[in-house]
Amino acid sequence: MGFESKHRNRDRHLDSKRLKLKESIQQDLEGDENVLAFFYGGSMGRGNHDHYSDLDLRIVVKDHVFEEYRKRKKARAGNWGDVLYYEDFPWAAHTVAHYTNFVKVDAFYYKREDLMPSLYLKDADIVYDPHRYVQDTVCASQALNYHVTLEEFELWRSKFFAHTHEVYRRINRGELYYALHSLDMMRWSVAAGWDMESGRAPNAPGDWSKYEGERSPFTQEQKKLLESWGCSRNPDEIYFVMKAIVPKFKLVHRSLCGKLGVEENGAWVDEILGMVL
Repeated sequence: MGFESKHRNRDRHLDSKRLKLKESIQQDLEGDENVLAFFYGGSMGRGNHDHYSDLDLRIVVKDHVFEEYRKRKKARAGNWGDVLYYEDFPWAAHTVAHYTNFVKVDAFYYKREDLMPSLYLKDADIVYDPHRYVQDTVCASQALNYHVTLEEFELWRSKFFAHTHEVYRRINRGELYYALHSLDMMRWSVAAGWDMESGRAPNAPGDWSKYEGERSPFTQEQKKLLESWGCSRNPDEIYFVMKAIVPKFKLVHRSLCGKLGVEENGAWVDEILGMVL
């Protein structure tokens, strides 16, 4: 990518640092009689991780200790290495620990009843599962496939419409960071539409994970389009990029309408978008 920094030498060793962290986690959790299973999801589960991938750790514990373990989730993460800081909501069943070696761990706690077949659990790196609770759930998950629903589609297109209007409003108010945010959501909406069109579950709104770079599922043409929609704070440029995104949205919109058997109603779409184009 051409990007250089003073941290290159550190980054070359991130894989080994992450492996050492995994060994600490395994030693700690396998020795706990209240831990029923643990596994890794995300890129570690799919096997497409890189130097900068985090550890998406899922821990299944016995019901009677769940609340205690949830409350002590930060302290538990401290057992595995030197924590620099946490991202944490005290009431949540997960915490994110950032370690001094620049590796981070997203640690989620589950009860056994929380293990349900899902698209997420189609790919899992199971480390400890003596009773096959996770393995059985992963096997059941293989039969699941993503199909966009009418509700998802309606929310997707209405949000795109709303963001196009916000770009126009915020440019005229001089709120250029707000305009750029809505422009970014327009870009994201098209990318999410490509996912839905191809039978892949889209990322959460605004989440760009794996939409760019070597792990992107998109075609070279699609990735080049995303790259071409970069933008500065210049109002004319923002408006120009907004107009460039719209035709690609219309193509995906037409495709998804066909998949769902929904009337495209191009005149209505043009009326909505024409208010700001």
